[in-house]
Amino acid sequence: MFTFYLHYEYWFAAVQLILAMLGMGATLTLKDFRDVLVEPKAVSTGLLIQLVAIPLVTFLLIQGLDLHPGVAVGFAIIAAVPGGTVSNIFTHFSFGNTALSISLTGVTTLACLVTTPFILELLIAPYMPEDFSMPAARVALEIGAFLLLPLFVGMLFLRVFPVHADTFSRYCIRGCLLVILLIVIGSLGAGRLDFQAFGIINILLVAGLIGVFALLSRPFCRLLNLPHADLTAIEMEVVVRNINLGFLIKASLFPVVVGQSDPIGDMVLFTLLVFGGLELATGALIVWLHRRQKAMQAGAGSNAE
Repeated sequence: MFTFYLHYEYWFAAVQLILAMLGMGATLTLKDFRDVLVEPKAVSTGLLIQLVAIPLVTFLLIQGLDLHPGVAVGFAIIAAVPGGTVSNIFTHFSFGNTALSISLTGVTTLACLVTTPFILELLIAPYMPEDFSMPAARVALEIGAFLLLPLFVGMLFLRVFPVHADTFSRYCIRGCLLVILLIVIGSLGAGRLDFQAFGIINILLVAGLIGVFALLSRPFCRLLNLPHADLTAIEMEVVVRNINLGFLIKASLFPVVVGQSDPIGDMVLFTLLVFGGLELATGALIVWLHRRQKAMQAGAGSNAE
């Protein structure tokens, strides 16, 4: 069973991404992209943070910390992928600007066709073999085939079958989560995930990366006097990233060879899994804090009356 997983790890990664993007697409309309023109300052700020500030800060962290090569490459992949669709849900429950969150997710997802290979090439080169050449064209092709095409198919499904789109999206997301679970089980069973080798220090470093991301959006948004709802949306977009795409990139750059160990590739996968779990926990914490703040403000308003 686990040998089967190793033979087809790349396709497990591809299927979970396709399902995730079908599910995302079934919640998007062209209007969500037109909102970019309605709120240009907020969208431009979110894009600046996502496409410039996040890679730059990650580069500085990689340079300044004594990271295992696999963890460093994992950090690079995390910085290179766009925001994930779950950020839209978290933004909604945090009383943030959901329309802005959806617009940012859509635009950065389209932009990653170009930005992801470029950012990866800048950040991972020191940790790859000397003869390594970034397969930018292949990565872009995979993003187009497994990320953008399913996104458009999902949007088409919403347009043609609007009544069934919500159910379709839910089942796609559930299917995606199931495949990710199979990836975890397959990797564990094949001995690819070594908790002892990864260590608590690396878990804390990944948690620190999320903390830096969470704090990064605040000074930019306050400097530009963006409303709190916009700040919340941008904050969620920065923290909750498309780790689904990260899994595919890992499988593409570090293909599993049955019978051969790959300590760097295994550490990359572990880093992505840890970040994926912690980003959801962090998003839930941000939701709780915002809802608590809203409830306290409502209570203060009632007392004042």
